Order: sequence, then structure tokens, then C-alpha cells
Amino acid sequence: MAPTRYSLTLEFDGTPFFGLQRQKDGPSVQQAVEEAILGVTGQEVTLHSAGRTDTGVHALAMRSHFDDESKLTPFRMGEAINAHLRPAPIAVTKCEAVPEDWHARFSCIGRRYLYRIINRRAPLTLEKDRAWLVSHECDAEAMHRAAQALVGHHDFTTFRSVHCQAASPVKTLDRLDVERVGDEIRVHVAARSFLHHQVRSMVGCLALVGMGRWNESRIAQVLEAKDRQELGLNAPSHGLYFVEAIYPEAP
Repeated sequence: MAPTRYSLTLEFDGTPFFGLQRQKDGPSVQQAVEEAILGVTGQEVTLHSAGRTDTGVHALAMRSHFDDESKLTPFRMGEAINAHLRPAPIAVTKCEAVPEDWHARFSCIGRRYLYRIINRRAPLTLEKDRAWLVSHECDAEAMHRAAQALVGHHDFTTFRSVHCQAASPVKTLDRLDVERVGDEIRVHVAARSFLHHQVRSMVGCLALVGMGRWNESRIAQVLEAKDRQELGLNAPSHGLYFVEAIYPEAP
């Protein structure tokens, strides 16, 4: 019989990890989950995920998959993986059996991120390593207005890491909304796919607008420059959350 393809929805605190993908020089979410699965089934597997995350980036609902021949029900598989993951800050919130041609990365047609800024002078305690503290008063409405220049089909070279491996800097940004909720500024971002550091680079520049260091029109200008040297600021990784992977039909 063919192996079962399991889809996992993962929630994790990225603080202790060097990102989602396996790394040669430090712990990763992928390594922790693969080792947990090995503990459950006695089989080595490869975990495939909808997105990549940098050191310190969190996830509310990362989608991943692996193939396994143990024939455990999805419920029992998810429960067992969680037992073996403890005490790592990773949880399987959902485990499902999916068709063998479903792929966490290649079947994905959209990805959503959230970036959290805490805008206050007092240091963070409960939100430490889970949001970016910006002590200078920020104008979230100005940030939102400026952000609309980035929505659509553009060359995002300015907002692309020099280490980005994407074949092209051209992407289509479907959503970039900024809202204030009390002391928190939330940046909601959606696209089919992103360049390396694209979200953090956009947020960093929007923060400069919010603080009044850049005028709103500067965002459109640095986009048109297509020059990484024009980037004003790259927001830290610990404010970024992978929120959702979107598929044509949710399995």
C-alpha cells in the first residue's frame, strides 16, 4: 500500500530556532518535527512546508506535510508528534490525511503574514521577542496610506535581501494594511509568494513613515529606485508571524 501523506498545521515560537528549514549551524523547526516523527514511527521523513521563516520568526498556522507508512490515524499521529515535541515551543494544531498529489509548498496559492509593532516607551515584558518595540510615537494611518504604493505587481528589488534566491524580484502584493489597536500597530500582508526579507523590509520603511522620518511619498520613490541601498530599515524578525497558507481546496 502507498504511504499516507499527512498534512500538519504548525504553531511555533521561533525564538529558539534558526528558522523553519534545517540548518547546518543551529536548531530548526523542521529538524525538531522530523525528529519527533522519527520518535513516533521509527521512520525518517522529510518535512515540506508552505513557507520559509528566518531566525526568530513565529507561525500561527504553518502548513507542512510528510509521507509515512505507519498507518496511524491523523488524530493519533498529531497527538503522538506533540508528545515527542515537548518541551519545544512547537505544536501540531491539526493533522489530516491528504491526497498524495497535495503539496504544502507547491499546492499553495497564497500566504498571509502579520507583523506586530508595540508602540510605547515602556520596555516589553510579556511580548518580549514576540513584537517589535518602537518607542517613538507612530502614525498608523500615514503608514497605511504610504503602504498602498506597494500593493500590486512590482519589481521589489529595494525590499529584497541580497541573499534572496528567487529567480525574479517581481512579485504581486495583494494586501498591505496597517491598523492600530491600542498600543499595537498591526501590519497585514498577503501575496502568492514573497522575496527573502520582503515583509520585514517593507515594515521597516513604513515605520520610518510612521515616525515622521520619511514622508509618505518616499515609499513609492524607493520602490521605483529598485535599489537595495535605498532601503531605510529592515524590521527585526521577532515581530513577524506566518498566519495562513491558502490552497484551492482545503484538504
